[in-house]
Amino acid sequence: MTQQRDPVPAPAALAPAPAATTRPEEPAPGRHRRRSYRDRLTAPLPGVRAVTRLAREAGALRPGTEARRDVPLLPCAPAPLPPAGPGVLALTWAGHASWILRIGGLTVLTDPVWSHRILGTPPRVTPVGVPWASLPPVDAVVISHNHYDHLDAPTLRRLPRTTPVLVPAGLGRWFRRRRFTRVLELDWWQGREIGGVTFDFVPAHHWSRRGLLDTCRTLWGGWVLTDPQGRKVHFAGDTGYGHWFTEIGRRHPGIDLTLMPIGAYAPRWWLRDVHCDPEEAVAACADLGARRMAPMHWATFLLSAEPVLEPLTRVRAAWARTGRPREDLWDLPVGGSRTL
Repeated sequence: MTQQRDPVPAPAALAPAPAATTRPEEPAPGRHRRRSYRDRLTAPLPGVRAVTRLAREAGALRPGTEARRDVPLLPCAPAPLPPAGPGVLALTWAGHASWILRIGGLTVLTDPVWSHRILGTPPRVTPVGVPWASLPPVDAVVISHNHYDHLDAPTLRRLPRTTPVLVPAGLGRWFRRRRFTRVLELDWWQGREIGGVTFDFVPAHHWSRRGLLDTCRTLWGGWVLTDPQGRKVHFAGDTGYGHWFTEIGRRHPGIDLTLMPIGAYAPRWWLRDVHCDPEEAVAACADLGARRMAPMHWATFLLSAEPVLEPLTRVRAAWARTGRPREDLWDLPVGGSRTL
């Protein structure tokens, strides 16, 4: 039987916001009172039949013994952060979707998860790439959505409550309850500026839920960060493949680097709509018009059934098939750094 998909707003229906401003007809970035974002879903959430199938296929979301045998071979090379002055754009992969991004003189964390384990998953299979004590002062944090492997309360408690946090619409209340005082809550295509760096919130093909009764009560998405020199980094957050990448590239031309998830994709029938596989990640990079890609969302937590090294081997092969320069695939180890 063919599934009926929920309607998705056409790209033209969501007008872009100029950097650090909004269109007059859009709500200003701030507190959002909308009760649901289900109309933003690209595909319907799994129904009873799919959940029943997943329960019947015991172990479908965890790699088997054979698939886990290569855990000791996962690339992990913690090292000191490279120097990064005001004109340098540097990034370091802490693991999963957590990056330390030095841009425009700021230090920005993406979806920071420094915990050894998160709710409902086995513990990390690689250590955090950068010890928390080695971080420079954090100037801003961006959050893609509220799933536990991207919004980690124990890690966020380590931050000063005056740290600016940029979050999807509807998620500001979670931070204000925890006494964060500089919460910037944005809808898709809205932007804000901090210290000369522009933060634009952009769509993703995903969903949100943190408890039993809050499905899609908060929005999800990615971020485009632009430094004063015009260099752009796209952080995809957590996403499946779809039309939004082309639209993001159209509205934000000249992306220098995309941070793109490549893992947690098997079984495909269950995860296709919400997690890119490696080949789709490479296609998304092309759709964005991004010059470079840095893979993420693998080699940290075992969230799905694919063999642990398969995301890396497949993304390298997919990149090679495009004929693009090998040096533009930044396949870093956990703890690795690159400078643009």
